[in-house]
Amino acid sequence: MSKKQSSTILVETAIVASFAMSLSLLPDLAGWFTPSLGAIPLVAFSLKRGLRYGLLAGLIWGLLHFILGRVYYLSFYQVLIEYLLAFTCMGLAGLTSHKFQDTLKKGSLLTSSFWAILGITIAVLIRYFWHFLAGVIFWSDYAPKGMSPYLYSFMVNGSACGLTFILCVIIFLAILKFQSKLLKN
Repeated sequence: MSKKQSSTILVETAIVASFAMSLSLLPDLAGWFTPSLGAIPLVAFSLKRGLRYGLLAGLIWGLLHFILGRVYYLSFYQVLIEYLLAFTCMGLAGLTSHKFQDTLKKGSLLTSSFWAILGITIAVLIRYFWHFLAGVIFWSDYAPKGMSPYLYSFMVNGSACGLTFILCVIIFLAILKFQSKLLKN
């Protein structure tokens, strides 16, 4: 890859992270149960550009929360888990990038869809695993009296995880069907 191509991809990485953050600033309709809209461009970018740039975009997205004062701080480790680790993990969709790109170039939308959904699944599940863990460890005091911290964290993070996954899959499949050229590397 030439220096110019690498610079272009780094600029794209910053733009995608900024767009993800912009979507995160939209008003939450259901509090903690709202899907992560920023996951959509980040997953698409990771599937287009691969693991390395996807992870970098996710890390930048997490760091932008600090710059914009959108961090809910309970402890150093909670912030590390929820803002650096969890957001970076959205780039794990790039794990299936090569297979996704290969099948997309061959024109196999069904197989491309499989690799895209697998990448989305990996990224969303691992991101929300970290949020679940942080919920159990750090947010358990916020659980209703008598409720298990595991159940509380699962309800809050599980619903956001499920909604994020469904939204990512629906939008990604629509893009794949109608504008697949946007996803080609």
